[in-house]
Amino acid sequence: QVQLVESGGGKAQPGGSMRLSCRTSEKWFDFIRMGWYRQGPGKQRELVASIHSNGSTNIADSVSGRFIISGDIAKNTVSLQMNSLGPEDTAVYYCNAVGKVSRHNYWGQGTQVTVSS
Repeated sequence: QVQLVESGGGKAQPGGSMRLSCRTSEKWFDFIRMGWYRQGPGKQRELVASIHSNGSTNIADSVSGRFIISGDIAKNTVSLQMNSLGPEDTAVYYCNAVGKVSRHNYWGQGTQVTVSS
């Protein structure tokens, strides 16, 4: 069974930074894409950033220039570096992976990020 284990999250002050990491029980190339979604209070889950197995990335306009997604093939890990955080970034962040063959969506358990002074 595929497992996605997230780490990071917590509370940050406006303007601060935080790093989220997600480690998969499977190998990097078992997935066609990995990424991060978030769901803020009263909002729908939205894509934050994703990275394709070929290394190309997709960043939501709302976080472009502030968030960076990266992958570590050797560690089967995808990370999200979040800078210049604002209250609008408060949400539960979910790691996501899409199986290369099955195209099945796998999800982490979610990690809370709260930006507040």
